[in-house]
Amino acid sequence: MTISTAAPPVVDQHVFLIGRPPISEFLTYVRNLAVNARTRDEGHLMDEWRVANDRVRELETTEAGIADDPPVQPLPEEMRELAEAVLADPQFKQAFRLVRHEIVMVELDRMVVFQKHINLMHVDAIRKRLPERELTPEELFDLCIPVDVPAVPVRISKTAANSFTFVSPSRDFRYVEPVLLDPAQVSGYDRMGPVTAILGIVVGYGSNYLNAIHAEGRLVLTNGSHRAYALRERGITHVPCIVQDVTRAEELEMVGADEVRHHPDRYLQTPRPPMLKDYFDDRLRKILHVARKHRMITLTFGVDVSDIPGE
Repeated sequence: MTISTAAPPVVDQHVFLIGRPPISEFLTYVRNLAVNARTRDEGHLMDEWRVANDRVRELETTEAGIADDPPVQPLPEEMRELAEAVLADPQFKQAFRLVRHEIVMVELDRMVVFQKHINLMHVDAIRKRLPERELTPEELFDLCIPVDVPAVPVRISKTAANSFTFVSPSRDFRYVEPVLLDPAQVSGYDRMGPVTAILGIVVGYGSNYLNAIHAEGRLVLTNGSHRAYALRERGITHVPCIVQDVTRAEELEMVGADEVRHHPDRYLQTPRPPMLKDYFDDRLRKILHVARKHRMITLTFGVDVSDIPGE
């Protein structure tokens, strides 16, 4: 008799920032996602967190204010034509329509981060795309703020008469919005009769730009963490970045990441917030092996037809 066993999961290495409250987030992450979580000694994990927390407290004294008022520089001449193309792109205009913004050079080590873990598999994929020689200004700009982004494959299945699932390897994959379309906007549809309107439910990806918000005198990295990590690891200190200027709490509610909106004091007020360079501090990071996950979105719709009195 042959006993079938499930294939072992594909595992990625993640860098996880530890040492900052709440400790429950760290323990929950390990319990839910780390491989062999049930065999881990949580007392040892607590010891590691306390050591990292001591380092955090040290930095709150020795590096108090380091995140405040980071300098930004204008783009070098070689990048300006590329920036003009991005600013003119309809996708860019739609993604950054709500607050004032500009494309400038920022210092990676002065950026605040809210993302607690970095997937080193994604970093490795970026690393392999980089030439061994020094990047030209144009290559650096295209990596950070690309105009043309290759499509990520998505697996689509019809799971019921009124339900579809979409699966992507990208964690950026998301439900976007419902849209009401004029029939003239849709091509390739074989109509059975006159069509009044078409309701579309949009799934896709966010804008693939390295961008940050400028709030309370600080730069908080919003998107592009893995590219920022790969470039900083490469020794590159300054990169082009889209910076959105957040001048009040109401704007933060519109353009800030969920974590920053829900806990603004952690990133905008504490004397020494988590910063990009912390990913490279062995006293503040822990390498965890995590089973690879894909993002699945299930869309289910309903139809209700009834007769109502006419006018």
